[in-house]
Amino acid sequence: MTDIRSLFATRLYRARLQEHAPAVDTAELAASCYSIAEDDEAGQEWCEREGYPGYTSYASLTDLPWRFPIFADLVKSLDAHVAAFAEDLEFDLGDKGLVLEDLWINILPEGGVHGSHIHPHSVISGTTYVQMPEGTSALKLEDPRLPFMMAAPARQKGAREELKTFLSLPTEAGDVLLWESWLRHEVPMNMAEDDRISVSFNYKWE
Repeated sequence: MTDIRSLFATRLYRARLQEHAPAVDTAELAASCYSIAEDDEAGQEWCEREGYPGYTSYASLTDLPWRFPIFADLVKSLDAHVAAFAEDLEFDLGDKGLVLEDLWINILPEGGVHGSHIHPHSVISGTTYVQMPEGTSALKLEDPRLPFMMAAPARQKGAREELKTFLSLPTEAGDVLLWESWLRHEVPMNMAEDDRISVSFNYKWE
């Protein structure tokens, strides 16, 4: 009898942020992101120097939960989401846990992109979506085995989700996505006229 199964799963967690308290209002979070971006001169200078479109606090601010209470509430909610994902992944964490390593704002204007990358030295990475205007770009995920597929033919257009080489996952404000940090991903060009706002983060094992 033929037996075909899927092995070495790549898990992706998607939920509504509000599934875990405290409640975080995305409109208030968006306003906080803009306020921080306006005042963060070091971050603005880094973005200009590095050719980063829009704004990110990645290279300038490490204390967002201290600066704005809404970010402290966000972290409490994310902690619960990450714990749920770690349970699904059946991690053996021993006497250590997964703790927030860094958290940063991304404001991507029309025409902005964020190239393909991974998050080294972390265990779980993710993004919560704050403002997703109609027509903005979805997160694009890459099959981690892609470098080894030297002679493989392309997949059929209607291939099952788990067999696709790339997967674009539309999201909306209030969604949270989590993945293992080795999973390569990118944000294609924002084709919407309005800003695409998200807050990204890494969790480490310690």
